[in-house]
Amino acid sequence: MRRVFAIAVIGFSLAGCSSFSLDSFKPTPPPVQVQLESTPPGADATTSLGPACKTPCSVSVPAPDVGFTVTFALPRFQPVTVPVQVIRNPGDFANPATTVVEPSPVFAELRPAAPPPKVRKPMRPKKPKPAAAPAAASPFPTPAPTR
Repeated sequence: MRRVFAIAVIGFSLAGCSSFSLDSFKPTPPPVQVQLESTPPGADATTSLGPACKTPCSVSVPAPDVGFTVTFALPRFQPVTVPVQVIRNPGDFANPATTVVEPSPVFAELRPAAPPPKVRKPMRPKKPKPAAAPAAASPFPTPAPTR
């Protein structure tokens, strides 16, 4: 009877741990340093994973299983988004595992934004000029007609 009771207690205690998985024992991937550069420098570089900085700079991102993007933005320039691939090289007994980011460094050439189109004002009709006033008496005599 004691055995049945002990087995029942263990069974109920394990039932509460149904969310238990071996994933919790996997080591978290080490963060990867990503160098970000742009022409012209000083652009706001934002990764799709969250970290951001002003170029040229370096950010630390968690190495995702898939790639991510970096968006470069600068006032009066067109924004540029660059895809980044994460390449994992599994280690073996002689070499440790490595994670490589491609391209490295992540570079973007920003182009000036087109100037906004000039807004033409509609033409207004010109106001008519007031009629000329008769000439005032001149202190000079009127010239005589020539023959």
